Amino acid sequence: MTIDGRPRDRRRQLGDAGERRVSEWYRRRGYRVEARNWRSRHGELDLVLTRRGEVVFCEVKTRTSRRFGHPAEAVTPAKQERIRGLALEWMAATGVRRGRIRFDVATVEGRWVEVRRSAF
Repeated sequence: MTIDGRPRDRRRQLGDAGERRVSEWYRRRGYRVEARNWRSRHGELDLVLTRRGEVVFCEVKTRTSRRFGHPAEAVTPAKQERIRGLALEWMAATGVRRGRIRFDVATVEGRWVEVRRSAF
């Protein structure tokens, strides 16, 4: 169970559905999904995408309401630092050594998907 009493599996299902929707949003715009839920001992990258020599690391936040604020507010400065470190790990693990890098935050609320490019 989670703090709010809902089963953890339900939250994971919600997050997975949001990541699938965001992946599709990027695909329709010509991006290639390189990794989804890439993990290291330091954490997880939700989505890693590429297009025209650019690597995009996207943190996805899916919510059913704004009861706890806008979903993007959950990507705190500490979380941003962790994602930057994970991005370096992913690049080292995959041999990607150059190209532009961008950090996006995507939010999913109901049927709406919003992608904030270069969010941090």
